[in-house]
Amino acid sequence: MKSYIKTIIVLIVFSSSINAQEQRGLTGDDNWLSLWTEFKPDALNYNDNTEILMGNITEDITLYKSHTYLLLGNVFVTNNAILSIEPGTVIKGDFESKATLTIAKGSAIIAEGTLTDPIVFTSNQSVKKAGDWGGIIILGDGVTNKQGESFAASFYPKIETSNFVHTNYGGESLKNNSGYLSYVRVEFAGGKTKKTNETNALLLAGVGPETTINNVMISYSAGNSFGIIGGQVNLEKMVSYRAKNIDYNFDYGTKSNINNSLALRSPYVTSGTSKCIRAASFVGEDVDFSMEGTKVVATNMTLLADADDLEYAIEAGLIRESIYVGENTNFKIESSVISSFSKAVSLHENIIFNDTNLSRIQVKNVLFNNFKGAVFSKYSHESSEYLENWYANPEFSNKYSKTTHSLLFRGLNSTNNRDYRLRLNRNIVMNNVNK
Repeated sequence: MKSYIKTIIVLIVFSSSINAQEQRGLTGDDNWLSLWTEFKPDALNYNDNTEILMGNITEDITLYKSHTYLLLGNVFVTNNAILSIEPGTVIKGDFESKATLTIAKGSAIIAEGTLTDPIVFTSNQSVKKAGDWGGIIILGDGVTNKQGESFAASFYPKIETSNFVHTNYGGESLKNNSGYLSYVRVEFAGGKTKKTNETNALLLAGVGPETTINNVMISYSAGNSFGIIGGQVNLEKMVSYRAKNIDYNFDYGTKSNINNSLALRSPYVTSGTSKCIRAASFVGEDVDFSMEGTKVVATNMTLLADADDLEYAIEAGLIRESIYVGENTNFKIESSVISSFSKAVSLHENIIFNDTNLSRIQVKNVLFNNFKGAVFSKYSHESSEYLENWYANPEFSNKYSKTTHSLLFRGLNSTNNRDYRLRLNRNIVMNNVNK
């Protein structure tokens, strides 16, 4: 009887261990990437355009699945209007005009696709490439730490002076609601011109916590995939695939949570200086330092770089760090998987290492796979050694491994049924228990 009870206790302990391991990286009883995602969007053909969207939309409007829409030029939804989009609707961004869709402050978008019928924003080109069109810009009246009035005009590939007023964002609202984005794909966006400093496939500026954003996949952005400025944003089940720039860029005092999300980078597509996650409080000095800085909490993230020859890609500078944290910034990553980068997390050189600052930068229960170093400072080698020792403390429960992605994850062979949840061999675990 005692032997039986002891066996039960051991099984419970190992079951708990399995559950703890399962909590790292993407989670879910089912593979939530199935059906609605697309990892080869360039191979898809859509119906010819039947409707054109252009100019300013000043009244409530619905886009229907029965039509295929061409987004032409800079389209602004203004005057508190609501843009609703049926599941399965396809909107093509125009290449020549580097089309954009903007939800101006006070207006909203209701884009709720389904698991089997996602809403698709894509390129109108027969041969599609990153940056074929501009992207989607959602502007709210949430709080930022920028000085004075803020305008997003610099993020447009092309913009008319008369539309500057519609690019205003930010305010004092703590409950901004700019609508819904769910089961949405955005492909080949992030287009730019020589005058464009930075672009995003999806820019959220001053967007508040009552805005619902989940199950959004951005593929082949020529700029950032997701740009978040100020506001309070909750993101869940996001996918950034082969962006040229940053996958998730948090800036200017945003208070953001991102959960159960994926970034998959290729050194042959992306910039060597870009990251999966960038969390910073300012660029230059155009901020109000009396305001709170950026705060990001990232849980159950899977951040990967895919390279045929990882060592060469790192030595050639094609792959660097996965995460960058700027000064005056709170950042926490927990229960996540980071694999195949030169370093996992880099800290701004001005960050002084003391208990206060390091308590603001938390790295817990993270699996680091195929790394030369986990956390480092741009300041000095000695500082990086200090950080390595700090975050290697057993109380943080960080683990290290060295294996291939095909062995690490459950299913990467299928093009459109990829499963980036950690692979767990229960039989091996149970055999060890029985021994």
